[in-house]
Amino acid sequence: MRIALDAQLTIGSATGIGEYVRGLTEALRAAGADVVPLEWRGCDPWRFDRRVLWDQLALPLRASFARVDILHCASGTMPAVCAVPIVVTVHDVAWLRVQAHARWYVRRYFGAFSVARYHQARRILVDSCFSRDELTELTDIDPAFVDVVYPGVAQDVMNIERRPDAQPFILAVGTVERRKNLEVVIRALRGLPDASLTAVGPFTPYRDVCERIASECGVSDRVFFRGYVSRAELLDLYSRASVAVVPSAYEGFGYGVAQAMCAGVPFIAANVSSLPEVAAGSGVLLEPHDVDAWEKALAECLSDAARADAHACAVRAIAVERFSWRAAACTTIEAYRKAL
Repeated sequence: MRIALDAQLTIGSATGIGEYVRGLTEALRAAGADVVPLEWRGCDPWRFDRRVLWDQLALPLRASFARVDILHCASGTMPAVCAVPIVVTVHDVAWLRVQAHARWYVRRYFGAFSVARYHQARRILVDSCFSRDELTELTDIDPAFVDVVYPGVAQDVMNIERRPDAQPFILAVGTVERRKNLEVVIRALRGLPDASLTAVGPFTPYRDVCERIASECGVSDRVFFRGYVSRAELLDLYSRASVAVVPSAYEGFGYGVAQAMCAGVPFIAANVSSLPEVAAGSGVLLEPHDVDAWEKALAECLSDAARADAHACAVRAIAVERFSWRAAACTTIEAYRKAL
């Protein structure tokens, strides 16, 4: 089986989808599949017009020239016309739920336009049962064509050696955007005078909102926006963090939770969308906008770090099997076979 894999979002500031594509590529090859990653280095995937150009023109052309059996559109979008059978991964349907602040044409493309394309796919992969239920609830897509495949976590994250800093800091990993709800942690810092927050991930205008809130709360000197960092820096932060936070109001999977579990980092997450499913009874889950609850939970975690780390270590042993790329590749290959 020869598979073309849309790898465009691995270029530049790769976020969760870039992590997904890289991990899946390696795992599929390890499972014996012939994988052809497709990308265009000169086309910036973070510019809307360039993304559309890639999705609708360059990607289907390159897939045709690659002489493959199937094209896996791994970034949630797919071409309207393509000569190659398509499997598409739909990571979430946030564009139909929580992205009302975005420009109308962006919402249209990633929302209704993309959903209409999904009907042309041979199979649809989703990252969680939550995302499957959201997709079938909000669209008329037949659940029989949808497969749940938990993404894997990279081996270098699983191999992290924990060495928490003496000076506690809270780590948030992911794009700094509105649905990530970073402001609840910033507000909670008012009651945590010895702790700081380090946010890692590409910026959106929501960063300005967070900086204003930090200033109003008098915690600006303890909130650090690092932007996109190298892989080595990310691994180092996970090894040193006191606790990881995922306060998102909406997540199709929640890589931040899965990575924290596999790295042995104590975590606190919101109790909504896919996060309870990914956490599977591990860690602390809170209402995403309850500042007092977040402050209390963070204070308890930081005050008894040894106990929190011991629990995280126990969780890690289970998570590394649950989020292995080997398992994800096997399920994905089975989906390809169904599609063909």
